[in-house]
Amino acid sequence: MSIVRSQILSIAANAGEEVVTNDDLAKVIDTSDEWIVKRTGIRERRYIKEGSYWSDLMMPAVEKAMEEAKTKPEDLDLIVTGTLTGDLDMPSAAGLIQARLGAMGAGAFNLQAACSGFLYGVTVADRFIRCDPRMKVLVVGGDAVSLITDKMDRSTAVLFGDGGGAAVMGGNTSGDGRGILSSRIYSSGEHGAMLYLSDDNGADIKYGYREPGEKIPHRTVQMRGNEVFKIAVHSMERASLEVMADAGLGKENIDVVIPHQANIRIIKTLASRLGVDMERVYINVDRFGNTSSGTIPLALTEARDKGMVKRGDTVLMPVFGGGLTWGVTLMRW
Repeated sequence: MSIVRSQILSIAANAGEEVVTNDDLAKVIDTSDEWIVKRTGIRERRYIKEGSYWSDLMMPAVEKAMEEAKTKPEDLDLIVTGTLTGDLDMPSAAGLIQARLGAMGAGAFNLQAACSGFLYGVTVADRFIRCDPRMKVLVVGGDAVSLITDKMDRSTAVLFGDGGGAAVMGGNTSGDGRGILSSRIYSSGEHGAMLYLSDDNGADIKYGYREPGEKIPHRTVQMRGNEVFKIAVHSMERASLEVMADAGLGKENIDVVIPHQANIRIIKTLASRLGVDMERVYINVDRFGNTSSGTIPLALTEARDKGMVKRGDTVLMPVFGGGLTWGVTLMRW
């Protein structure tokens, strides 16, 4: 009997329309293009236009992925969305995507895993599809991080942009070996203070993330960069080795690495730890910055479109996010 695997049938991406360069930021905060590029590799990022919403950012990618997969809204069984910045708390971001698509027969829910949201969604979809290969699942991941960034905080304002993507996933029973080979997700809530979203009601004070009276803008990303760097590299390295072991593969079997686009130093350090040369690593952080749960679908879409990811390639996708969360998906395209 053929092995049942889930596979990505289509993928598409979109980013904010407004290009914000390092020089643009330097007009507002104490920074420079040289300082930002040296420390992060980022030269520009995209923001959504004022008055736009997260769903406006994501729908072009959703519609293109659906068209590419030749999937109608009524064909969807499930919509899984990973985001921090949905239009409303209720309906969920997934519910709004469902409504805008007209996919009334589908279940829909959010996953809140910060930058790891898209791969959390892929992992959940994988488990559903392996139970029932007939299912069609839409996985959406992306964030309008400009909405939750303190524009005067040099440590975070230079890092983030707006973007994301969508994938239609389904079952593969053909026996050709394509699909998800292994996918794992992890969390470490006890280290949440390293990278978190400040709370309007002061819950971050309760949990010790900030001191009473400490002045932090409400609902903005707060990060301890040096600590995050160390745990991010270690966590993604360990998880990558685990999924490769699951699939019985070594570093020499990895054709392409699509890493979370946090900053160039993390990407290069991770590649070195894994023993993967940079020619096999796709990078677009210089043009988009860190789009949170949008980085993997943005990078994977571009790598596919440019011919770097081809049918039969083995693709490793490691990600790390706030909360803390991380995960790795290994697939044969």
